Amino acid sequence: MRLKHNKKRNTAFLYEVLTKEVAKAIVAKDLKKKESVLALMKEFFSKGRVLRQELELYKLLGESHGADHYFAERLIQETKKEYESLDQEKIFEAQSDIIKMINKKFGPEIYSNFVPNYRNLATISQIFGTEIGVKHKVLLERTIIQGIVSKPEEVVESKNMPHIDDLVYKKVVENFNAKYGEELDENQKALIGKYVTLFGDNSLEFKVYLNEELYRLKEEVKKISDSETIKTDEDMQRKVSLVSEKMESFKNQPIDDKMIQQVLKIQALARESVL
Repeated sequence: MRLKHNKKRNTAFLYEVLTKEVAKAIVAKDLKKKESVLALMKEFFSKGRVLRQELELYKLLGESHGADHYFAERLIQETKKEYESLDQEKIFEAQSDIIKMINKKFGPEIYSNFVPNYRNLATISQIFGTEIGVKHKVLLERTIIQGIVSKPEEVVESKNMPHIDDLVYKKVVENFNAKYGEELDENQKALIGKYVTLFGDNSLEFKVYLNEELYRLKEEVKKISDSETIKTDEDMQRKVSLVSEKMESFKNQPIDDKMIQQVLKIQALARESVL
């Protein structure tokens, strides 16, 4: 049974707000809360769970980019067909259970966590549903198609480096902690999302992803190091060198909250350097 769009009945939205809650707990070093949220996510979103199956269909439509129009249309058709094959009663029951547990463990304020792609998730939810008219559904599908055929936003390196103080590691960390709740960028969001699903057979996949992300960050830090602004400032050269050394040290560190928090900060540094 599906009524008009309700964000609490949007599986992808529930996943996103829980992911944000884990991120906030990591930054606040609230180990108890982090473990509690992760346990809930593992219970409902681990491999084989019906909400995990539904979530993967949301991701197919929400995270596919750069395709042609024909592929986008076929992707929507096949994804809708796959969605219809899911047991809707089990989905509804699982949603009811997780909503009940979220309310009990964390309170309704968790639904206020900022989800930047909420409108897109709401659109996908409606095209999966049956309560809207054909004309409206076609219009919504066109919106999804536009997202699929569009190219991912590319970060263009600015010709003008920001004021040198903005690159100081300590300042970036302070900015990150202050803005974390509302300005989590796509790279940080991806890191947190994959980290919170680090369950058993997914650990190898996460390690591969982390290695790729660290390689990207090393390239970004190298660009910073090679800039004329940094080359003429010995103190900043030393700070950038320390960041590079920190990334190299990750090879010998266990993957835990501390390491993830450090990577999040370096991601923030890379982002600040190209604004």
